[in-house]
Amino acid sequence: MVSYKKIILLAFSLWSSTVTCFAQKQVEHLSRGLVALQYDERHVFLSWRLLASDPQNLSFDVYRQQTGKAKQKLNNLPIKDVTNFRDTTVDFSATSPKAAVSYTWWVKAANIAASEPGSTFTLSADNAKKGYLSIPIQLPPAGEIDGVKYAYTANDASAADLNGDGDYEIILKWDPSNSRNPPQTGFTGNQILDAYQMDGKLLWRIDLGKNIRSGAAYTQFLVYDFDGDGKAELITKTADGTIDGLGKVIGDPTKDWRTYEKGGTYGKIVRGPEFLSVFNGETGAVMATVPFVPDRFPLDGWGGTGGNGGNDNTGGRADRFTAGVAYLDGKHPSAFFVRGWYGRTVIAAWDWKAGKLSSRWVFDSKNRDNPYSGMANHSVSVADMDNDGKDEICVGAMTVDDNGKGLYTTGFGHGDALHVAKMSPANEEVSVFGIHEIEDTLKTPVRPGVALYSAETGETRFKLGRNIDVGRGVAADIDPTHPGFENWGGPGGLRDLEGKTISNAVPSSTNFVIWWDGDLTRELLDKNRIDKWDWKTEKTVNLLQAEDCLSNNGTKATPVLSADLFGDWREEVIWRTKDNKELRIYSTTIPTTYRFTSLMQDPQYRTAVAGQNVSYNQPPHPGFYLGSGMLHPSKEKVLIVKKSTLKNTRLKK
Repeated sequence: MVSYKKIILLAFSLWSSTVTCFAQKQVEHLSRGLVALQYDERHVFLSWRLLASDPQNLSFDVYRQQTGKAKQKLNNLPIKDVTNFRDTTVDFSATSPKAAVSYTWWVKAANIAASEPGSTFTLSADNAKKGYLSIPIQLPPAGEIDGVKYAYTANDASAADLNGDGDYEIILKWDPSNSRNPPQTGFTGNQILDAYQMDGKLLWRIDLGKNIRSGAAYTQFLVYDFDGDGKAELITKTADGTIDGLGKVIGDPTKDWRTYEKGGTYGKIVRGPEFLSVFNGETGAVMATVPFVPDRFPLDGWGGTGGNGGNDNTGGRADRFTAGVAYLDGKHPSAFFVRGWYGRTVIAAWDWKAGKLSSRWVFDSKNRDNPYSGMANHSVSVADMDNDGKDEICVGAMTVDDNGKGLYTTGFGHGDALHVAKMSPANEEVSVFGIHEIEDTLKTPVRPGVALYSAETGETRFKLGRNIDVGRGVAADIDPTHPGFENWGGPGGLRDLEGKTISNAVPSSTNFVIWWDGDLTRELLDKNRIDKWDWKTEKTVNLLQAEDCLSNNGTKATPVLSADLFGDWREEVIWRTKDNKELRIYSTTIPTTYRFTSLMQDPQYRTAVAGQNVSYNQPPHPGFYLGSGMLHPSKEKVLIVKKSTLKNTRLKK
């Protein structure tokens, strides 16, 4: 008799063979990404990337060199099952003064050593005990508008390889203290974007200018290698007076489109041209500017079933944006920008090729009579939802196909949190878990507060909370005793994939999730801490609290960024310090027995990281099931891009 496990393995094998016929999605070239962190006086934890180009049997050697001494090999046998190592013989107290002591580690592929230079990381005694990596940042000067003073705080960030060397730079958004939500009147300070190397060197600063209002719903910036030259570009909304990284002004610098008259549009920008611009990732220089699609008019044309079925003509609903990166042709990344959540929703997809920004397609729900209107979340997710090798765009309770046509809508209405992933180890189906804001029931149909449905068809798996407005929700595998993802937020406590309550107790946070310890379940990321759900005691246990660090975006309490930035497949988290003079990157020092390709070379995960800064930030999920009970991660062909040199490889996860 054939076992159930063998049937699943056979089905997986057949599925894996079919995906190889699809076009290969371009992903960035990455270095080995070695990181070393001290976790006590004589122990340093090392981890590094397994790359998409690596053969399955690749093993590694680790070396260490103290200042003024010979290099020594640390491992007796090649390291073949993991991509981490504990150095238990390093001693930072051995030499005085401590500041003069430093160690450099190397990791090299053991069986292809001649063709790989390896990766290095150096720790000195004066910074080894920090337990994190520090990036000094340059606080923009404070200002004053209309008699109100404001100052800046470090806000959301993205990571991208701006110069093609295989290592990430950090692109940081600075928020003024007077940033606003679209319904709020009043002036804001200028929105600032910086690019930093990991050592804190400022590469460029872009000032979006007085005609771009500051706030989470306004500025969505995408940093990605859109043209496949091995170096990332930045695409974002601009206006008259935007200043690029070299000091060049976009549009007419004399124009001030802000509203000075008291009333519903006071301090807002509801007139004047809107642009979409592409900036060079290395220099911050603007390379192309086109009119933003769509424009804001008519101002009262963006209402509908959202916001209690209401509308406005003051720019409240017209200035709600999200954005993302998607492989709409199955190979090349495209940028897309979404305007409108509560009623009319327009998605404009763009391609950046050969120095030209061109429109790929535009989706427009047009009016409240259209079933796709009022279905857009405050976040957006991208995935290959129908397994055709091309990405679809889920903006909440509706999904748009790779060709710009509506695929389906559930009719559940817009909401905040959104999770799109392969949530079960038993199949390759992509699921959508979302929460929904319930509108005035006199104007809208009955809707659930929580729902999980098929990403391909929109078929509902479960829905709960009849006409209950749910503000927060998460889906992730946090309990290995139940197959697949758990979900929580709204009624029903902690639930399984069928919506069945498995615990009346819920985790202490309903926010971000992160892979941090050594097992396959995901941990909880909230405020300045990382916690683990203990499914045995049904309580939350703290693993890390980042002292002197703060989270962003008010009660949403999100990090500057969470992503697999370097090291092995576990994720890093970036927080800002209280004085906004430093970004701190925390990376785990807990060993793991699992070995996967860097998550940043998984297209779905990578695009999710690129869009993490968008409006109501959401944590990234990979394009395969990663969690307890996984049989083997699925394989997807990718094309690694290295400074205009393309190389075919198969992605191994």
